[in-house]
Amino acid sequence: MLPNEGAPFETVLNALAAAGEATRLRLVALLSEVELTVSELVTILGQSQPRVSRHLKLLVEAGLVERHREGAWAFFHVPHHGTAAALAHDILAHVMADDPILTADRARLQEVRHARADQAARYFAAQAANWDELRAMHVAEENVEAAIRETVGTAAIDSLLDLGTGTGRMLELLAPLAARAVGIDQSPQMLSLARARIERCGLRNAQLRQGDLYALPVERNSYDLVILHQVLHYLDEPSRAIREAARALRPGGRLVIVDFAPHGEEALREAHAHRRLGFAHEEISIMMSEAGLDILLERDLVPDAREGHKLTVSLWLGHDRRIISDAPPLPVREVA
Repeated sequence: MLPNEGAPFETVLNALAAAGEATRLRLVALLSEVELTVSELVTILGQSQPRVSRHLKLLVEAGLVERHREGAWAFFHVPHHGTAAALAHDILAHVMADDPILTADRARLQEVRHARADQAARYFAAQAANWDELRAMHVAEENVEAAIRETVGTAAIDSLLDLGTGTGRMLELLAPLAARAVGIDQSPQMLSLARARIERCGLRNAQLRQGDLYALPVERNSYDLVILHQVLHYLDEPSRAIREAARALRPGGRLVIVDFAPHGEEALREAHAHRRLGFAHEEISIMMSEAGLDILLERDLVPDAREGHKLTVSLWLGHDRRIISDAPPLPVREVA
């Protein structure tokens, strides 16, 4: 909300009344940082589930917090845009950054996030050896890869970045188009498998780096094509990962996201460390737009009857809306 814009009297009054209670103000502060579930908020605040749910209900009714349900879980967060978002951030701006109550809450939030990360790391370490076989849970992989090839095209790429590279399959698929290719993953076990793959394939233009998808160890504004292949559903903050991916793009660069369409397979949360049960087109479109990208393509890959009960995979192509004005054009190479 711009400084000279206003909001209806009742909207402001309801927001201030909702935030004017200790637990609810703590909730607004936590949910302005990351989306959380009720059980996670119960752990952080040390209060009962009914009490936390009651406070969340009041915040949602006042518009200071948004709620979206995904299967058996509900996620809560402070809106990113609009009057409610501006009000929430204005209120928090008047609280000391080192306030002891909020500092203690943030410390417990970090404990929750570290516990999630440890669970995911254990899962990836245990599953690394048979990672490619796990992809059998969705529409045939050859169909997904054909769609990726079609989306990317055959024109030469100066620089390629594969985020959450896993076993390196996307590097094997796309690095031959690129002058240089970089794969990022946080799991040493996955990187070992990816390294063996790129050596086996003779990909001399590819390199691997261990790193956090929220703080990429790569140059900004340097990549023509960035890939997020079956990564977002593991993340606490998929929008943050998309923003970080966008920062790695050159002006006019492209971001390809491949992930599950919305589904109801709750077992994937516990058995396979999935944080999210797929993504709707509108959700990805909003996250890309917030990252400065325009959607060029949305596509669903639906399993046919012969594949049985498998999950639909969606593909999105985003384009960095910045215009290359001062930089000289990159040389175009033909790829056999």
